Amino acid sequence: MGGWRLDAPVHEVKDHSVAAFTEQLAESAALLGPRLAVYHVHSATLDSGALDDPVLHRALAGLREHGVRVGLSTSGPAQADAVRRALAIEVDGAPLFTSVQSTWNVLETSAGAALAEAAAAGARVIVKEGVANGRLTPGAPDAPARAVELADRLGVPIDQLAIAAALAQPWAWCVLSGAVDAAQVASNAAAAALSLPADVLDALGAVAEEPGAYWSARSARAWN
Repeated sequence: MGGWRLDAPVHEVKDHSVAAFTEQLAESAALLGPRLAVYHVHSATLDSGALDDPVLHRALAGLREHGVRVGLSTSGPAQADAVRRALAIEVDGAPLFTSVQSTWNVLETSAGAALAEAAAAGARVIVKEGVANGRLTPGAPDAPARAVELADRLGVPIDQLAIAAALAQPWAWCVLSGAVDAAQVASNAAAAALSLPADVLDALGAVAEEPGAYWSARSARAWN
């Protein structure tokens, strides 16, 4: 899908109030009915309020009590802190958040330790932005030269290298594809059959960027 661009004064508006949750849950239930199995709070950062609102936590626990897994997604350079804050939240003596969706890729690895803690605590860990919003795809002008070299050495596209690296993390339950067309879907999926040598994984560790710089550059990118 191409050719569409939406210009807005604010890229994303977050509303983590109980009122917004109630409204959105009703919409989700109307669309999905009994198929609603997982409910994520989107972009639950430390300053969004979602991790500090006991009334919201109680409302989310109501979903948990009806068999719906409650989770959250994280974003930004403080992802690790947000994940750890979420893991500490309990309602009625049981963990509230048991699903975590976070950005992790070979350029932004700062949440890795916290995501390992989440998996060890029994949470499902979902990796998003495994190809760094297109930076780790064939022909990307800002792909790191070292990652391109490693992909060429293995004879695979850089997106497969990137997704295979995410899949190699022992805490990753699944890795989402950022594909926008059939060819990209096929290439992303092929990464599941790629086993990266230990020396390649070690070498990829050197391409990680400072989190603040990574997220600052990400915020400055054009979205379309």
